[in-house]
This record gives sequence, C-alpha cells and structure tokens, in this order.
Amino acid sequence: MASALTDKLTRLVKEMRGQARITESNVTDMLREVRMALLEADVALPVVRDFIARVKEKALGQEVLGSLKPGQTLVSIVNRELAATMGEGVSDINLAAQPPAVILMAGLQGAGKTTTTAKLAKHLIEKRKKKVLTVSGDVYRPAAIEQLKTVTRQAGAEWFPSTPEQKPLDISLAALDYAKKHYFDVLLVDTAGRLAIDEALMKEIKDLHAALNPVETLFVVDAMQGQDAINTAKAFKEALPLTGIVLTKLDGDSRGGAALSVRQITGAPIKFAGVSEKIDGLEVFDAERHAGRILGMGDIVALVEQVSAGVDMEAAQKLAAKVKSGDGFDLNDFLSQIQQMKQMGGLSSLMDKLPSHLTAKAGAVDMDKAEKDIKRKEGIIHSMTPLERRKPELIKATRKKRIANGAGVQVQEVNRMLKEFEQMQGMMKKMKGGGLMKMMKKMGGMKGMGGMPKMPF
Repeated sequence: MASALTDKLTRLVKEMRGQARITESNVTDMLREVRMALLEADVALPVVRDFIARVKEKALGQEVLGSLKPGQTLVSIVNRELAATMGEGVSDINLAAQPPAVILMAGLQGAGKTTTTAKLAKHLIEKRKKKVLTVSGDVYRPAAIEQLKTVTRQAGAEWFPSTPEQKPLDISLAALDYAKKHYFDVLLVDTAGRLAIDEALMKEIKDLHAALNPVETLFVVDAMQGQDAINTAKAFKEALPLTGIVLTKLDGDSRGGAALSVRQITGAPIKFAGVSEKIDGLEVFDAERHAGRILGMGDIVALVEQVSAGVDMEAAQKLAAKVKSGDGFDLNDFLSQIQQMKQMGGLSSLMDKLPSHLTAKAGAVDMDKAEKDIKRKEGIIHSMTPLERRKPELIKATRKKRIANGAGVQVQEVNRMLKEFEQMQGMMKKMKGGGLMKMMKKMGGMKGMGGMPKMPF
C-alpha cells in the first residue's frame, strides 16, 4: 500500500523523531523532503501546497518549539495533517431514508465498480443486517451484467436481472419497483463506466440520479491511477452531488496519491477502501489509521479486527481444550492452523498493518514465497490418509514418497513439513496444563490484552 511514499515518509519520521531542537531551517529542509515525496506519489499539487503550508504553520508554532520532545511533536503534527487531508476520522454510509435506500455507484471502467458493489452488499448484510438488492445498468460492457450476478451471489445478496437490450433508466426503475414490493432495505445500482470521461456517460448518470434520487452517490476510484484519478474526480464532482468515495486497489503497490487527493478535490469523504480482491476485502475508511499506515506506524487496530474476524473461536477453544486434556496435537490440527492463517487474509495482509520497524526486521522474508510455502504444506497434508493425519508416526519412507507424488513436491518438502509439525507439537505439549499462561506471564504478554482474542496458534 503506497509503498514508495511510506518508505520515504518512514525514513523522514525517524529523522524528525531524533531532532532535539527544531529550527526554521531544519523544518524547511524536512518539509522540502515531504513535498518531494508527495509529488512523486502523484498527490495533486494544490493538495501538496495546502498540506505543506498547514504543517509549516503548526511546526513553527509554540506547540513544537516549547515541547520537551520537539521531533516527536513534529511527527504528530504531520500525522494529524495527513489525516485531515483525507478527512476527519470515519464517515459512515447514510441509510436514513424510506426503504429501499438507493446507492448509486459511479466511476470509470476498470476502477472496480462491479466488484465494489458486491463487496458493499456483503458489508451491509453482515455489518448493518440489511436486505440488499443489486442491479446492473451497464448495458455496454460485455458480461458486466453476468459479472454482477456472480459476485452478488458470492456476497449473499439478491440480484435483479437485466439485459443489454434494455435502457439503463428502465432497468433501474424496474429494480426500484421490485425492491419496494419485496421490502428490500437497500438497492445498489452499478452504473456503466467508460475508459474516459465523455458527454454520453455523464448525461446517462445524471438522468439516473434525477430519477432514482439516491441517498448515497459513491464515486469509485482506482487508488493506483495517480493524477488521472484527480481529473476523473473533478469531472464526476461537476456532474453529480457526490456523497462519498470508495478507493479500490489500496493493497496494490501504488504511489498512493489518489488517497491523499480525492477528498480535497471532491469535498466528499472517503467512506470505504478496497484492501483485497476477496469479496470481504472492503474496509470502512478511517483517515487517522490510514495516515498511520502511510507514515509507517502500522494499524494495530485493523490488525486485531482482521485477526478477530478470521479466527474461528469455536475451533480455537476446542483445540485449547484438546491440548489441555493431554490429547495429541495431530496433523488435522496443524492443517486447521494453516487454514486459519488463510482466513485472516494471509501473511502479506497481516504484515501490511504492522509498524515499519517490525516489518523491516522481516524484510528478508519473501512474502510470495512464504504464501506459496503455506499452500504447499496444505497440499501435502491433503495428500495424506485420515489415519496418517491422526497418527503422523506411521509416515515412513514409502508413505512419504506416495504423499510427495500426490502433492506434486519432493520428499524433502514432506520431511521439512513433518519437522515443523513436530516442533509445533512440542510447543503444544509445553502448553498442556496452563503452560501457555505461564509462558505469557513470563513474556509480560498479559498486560493490556483484556480485549484481545486468544490466538489459536
């Protein structure tokens, strides 16, 4: 996520923190570096100028000069102003309307509008307990309607059928009528995009807006677009009364400029961010937490939320009870731990939310290789018989060869996986009878962990 910008600002944050004395000269030098980092990240020039002016004014004020730790105070100012540029805190979606609340999805083709529509449907179903209907008004792009049908099914929402021969306005009004008659809480309208802004697109979406009177008009923008995102944002702002922004592909190795620019350019708050390709990969956007990520401070709150959502607490409690009773930790349990990691979004997703000083220590680890290694372990265990999983001690040379062939790996890979399993089995034996609690106390890990879930591995 905005890796180049994060790397530069993280380095600057370290330098700032080390400043024992703040002068106009070193503030100017620091801000020059910040300015260059923001411009290289494709942040719009007016946004950069405004940001730098605000930071400079506060940095040369009494708050910093009178501080015992001026470097740290300066970092907190940059953090605050970065958050203010993207909006203040969290801006929730507005559903205060006579049902069905209509949400219009706008944006260019390729921004991820259709997938985002389904992700939003899933969010509204799971987090807001709403009955959701989706409809596609994109009659121009081949397979757009079928794509929405597929992703809507994955989200657990209902899809309203339409055909390329119909007019977008007729489709949307028919869907609205259906939503009223069948008591839907929310109607999500996926509109047509274009590869570039044109008059026909803008007229069509204006007509849809006038007829549907949506409670929310969300502008979906690709975070990897850079300066193009700014031009698109301006055009849509002029055509529609935008109520919110959804940033997609925020997990990509993008420059990150769009996230810092669209809020100020459109005046509309960033409401959601797409953080993975999965159907549940949509987060409510929190400007303060996102600013922390950009500055390399990580996002521990998001990490805890991701772990909490991914952990199967029932399975974790069963494993804890099994270990405590003295029953052996077998390969079925080991497989369960691997699958829990995948449910949490994988290693790279977890690492992205850690502070940079921690990820730097793991910098030598190839994340792609580590993810592939997890999948390989899963394949090896799936190639075993139920008996072998329960009694790993039975796995000798001939069985190892058969398992390796079944998983498409070398026998050495099977040996390596079994060795790792044995190490984890040893750890589990130590945890028997409260050993885990003793270990945590020794590490001082019990402090401040009251609200955190017990990890199953």
